[in-house]
Amino acid sequence: MGKKTGFMEYSREKGKEQPPLERIKNWKEYASRLTDEALQIQGARCMDCGTPFCHMGMEIRGSAAGCPIHNVIPEWNDLVYHGKWKEALERLLLTNNFPEFTGRVCPAPCEGSCTLAISDPAVAIKSIERAIIDKGFENGWITPRIPVHRTGKKVAIVGSGPAGLAAADQLNQLGHSVTVYERSDRAGGLLTYGIPNMKLDKDVVERRVQLLSDEGVHFILNTEIGKGVTADELKKEFDAVILCTGATKQRHLRIEGSDSEGVVLAMDYLTSTTKSLLDSNFEDGQYLDMKGKNVIVIGGGDTGADCVATAIRQNCKSVYQFGKHPQLPEHRAVDNPWPTNPQVYKLDYAYAEADAKYGRDPREYCIQTKKIVADSNGHIKELHTIQMEKVISDEGYVYFNELPGTEKVWPADYVFVAIGFEGTDSGVAEQFGVKVTNNRIAAKVTNYATNVEGIFAAGDARRGQSLVVWAINEGRNVAESVNSFLRTQAIAQ
Repeated sequence: MGKKTGFMEYSREKGKEQPPLERIKNWKEYASRLTDEALQIQGARCMDCGTPFCHMGMEIRGSAAGCPIHNVIPEWNDLVYHGKWKEALERLLLTNNFPEFTGRVCPAPCEGSCTLAISDPAVAIKSIERAIIDKGFENGWITPRIPVHRTGKKVAIVGSGPAGLAAADQLNQLGHSVTVYERSDRAGGLLTYGIPNMKLDKDVVERRVQLLSDEGVHFILNTEIGKGVTADELKKEFDAVILCTGATKQRHLRIEGSDSEGVVLAMDYLTSTTKSLLDSNFEDGQYLDMKGKNVIVIGGGDTGADCVATAIRQNCKSVYQFGKHPQLPEHRAVDNPWPTNPQVYKLDYAYAEADAKYGRDPREYCIQTKKIVADSNGHIKELHTIQMEKVISDEGYVYFNELPGTEKVWPADYVFVAIGFEGTDSGVAEQFGVKVTNNRIAAKVTNYATNVEGIFAAGDARRGQSLVVWAINEGRNVAESVNSFLRTQAIAQ
């Protein structure tokens, strides 16, 4: 513990951000890091707890509590406080393959479980983490790690999202030959096409993919299983296969008029926007332009917020985001105690931008969409809603009552549906003969093995829609299981 009284002397300082009205004019990352001196002060706030809940990494009531990849946070906080940035990087990389991703897009459950957060603002863990890895790249401390020996074993990974990349990194460093198959034209999965550029610059993703490639990981893009290559071919060519296909099956809106033109799935909107940005800086016109449009986003989560921020950058006329739950409280509720992840009201980046541009938070709470009405050409023109009341019965069951007299009609040119994901697309799993249960690939949590020998699964495809940091955790764990499988296989031979 570098500064014994740091937590009493210093206040939490938030990372730097471009002012909302400036950043909505571009697609660059809106957040940047603090100065080294400011970050050292933030590191000094860490209390080096005897029991550091920040890296316990478990789920409580379905929500992450502490870091799922068990980053030893107090150690690198202390090293940063002492100005030992390179040593902090070495400690960080022992547990986290991709701090440049988590330091940008992770909701930081570690901070929610910080002991200091019981009574004061948490240690700025996420800001420190991002600074450590960024300095590592800037100072040339991160270079390709070429495995000295190869085992002769070959592993195929289907899907290049964070789980697939983490598994590839781990297995490659163990000396196995790894080939990653990706159906899109760029590697990265949701890191590339699911998260907007202003939250995670795609140069950051491409830099990591290139580093993995330099280290020996082979990437095959624009290749879908069953088209460019078959499951049987992969089984024959490789000693093991890992399915990291994600939870890409979007949940559809099923109400009157939901088939109207202008009702678009959120990820389709975000993907086409990012692809056009990367391909041509929007000159190809292969995206939906919300300029001058009335936009409504249905779904109160992060994907919906990303749609709000994207539409704002396209200069939409208006934007609202509908959610079925009440507004979160300013402080933890009784049933949301520390060290669980705090479910409290925040003005995240997209909402701060809407507030700055339109003078209001775009979120509407406890609202139910009843029907969508189209014009004579079949394109959406309005959306009908009613307010609801959330009720919790004596038995603990939650249900919603509609409130008569609260009906409202909203003008709308586009509606983006961001109500979550049903699970993985079962097509790939079926080609391998792998069982799918409840829209998830059935793989054991103990060793990530499926019902087919030599076929494993990890990430959102196995656990369902989740955080990037959980995907990295799954990728690391499945790599360990596959390595054990390959070693057993080698001994048997």
